[in-house]
Amino acid sequence: MKKLVLTGAAGSLGGHLRAPMAAMCDELISTDIVEELEDLQPNERYVQADLADLEAMIDVMAGADMVVHMGAFVDEGPFEKLLGPNFIGAYNVWEAAYRNGLRRVIYGSSIHAVGMYPKTQAIDTEVRHRPDTFYGLAKCFAEDLGSMYWDKRGLESVHMRILSCAPVTNARALGSWLSYDDMVRLVQSCITTPITGFSIVYGVSDNDRAPVDNTKARFLGYRPQDNAEQFADEILAKTGPLDPQDPFHACHGGPFAAVKLGEPASSITKGADQPEE
Repeated sequence: MKKLVLTGAAGSLGGHLRAPMAAMCDELISTDIVEELEDLQPNERYVQADLADLEAMIDVMAGADMVVHMGAFVDEGPFEKLLGPNFIGAYNVWEAAYRNGLRRVIYGSSIHAVGMYPKTQAIDTEVRHRPDTFYGLAKCFAEDLGSMYWDKRGLESVHMRILSCAPVTNARALGSWLSYDDMVRLVQSCITTPITGFSIVYGVSDNDRAPVDNTKARFLGYRPQDNAEQFADEILAKTGPLDPQDPFHACHGGPFAAVKLGEPASSITKGADQPEE
């Protein structure tokens, strides 16, 4: 690749992607709303830009091959708070990618696009949307946006429905964990796969208890290598009985499924693995 763009580069997941992405291209453009980034790679350039500014996104993506879009407000909140970065920002990324002739958008989607499905139902990449929050709704919007831009404008996209990319601290994470190394493998696969069209893949490690099915996304070549079962004995030894009627435990979305619309999920995490991205 000659040039890759990474949005949300100052975030927890974006920070883990910068060096691996820089190694895949001649030039990496990292962007976020903070004033500066530290420890830039030799071929990495930082551009401060707001996702809600279409012209800024067009400028950032000029001459790029692909964009990895990880930027967002990462929690539940009032719709108006998410409107700019999560909804309008997604449109601006796709529109800027299209106007600049990019080949593909790789998007940090989330399990929260389907978070209201019960944990007892293993879900694949073709189930209908069941968002658990306005945050999850924004992920649905971006997935549908990607589908439309592929059908109408031929712009490929891969939507990585990340479950929980954070340290394993609770029983839910024994199934939902995505290790940082597997996240890098996932993004690398999404970039290097020859043809993707419009695709969805779950961002999850090779956990024995993984509640989602990536069979229909195997063509992407993503083969996770880490497994949260190594933490099971310690986690389960300190976990009491779980309430099967509590959406926090019963639904794929975990705390996002349990929180009221517009209220931050971080307020009821109960030690859960949040943020996802």
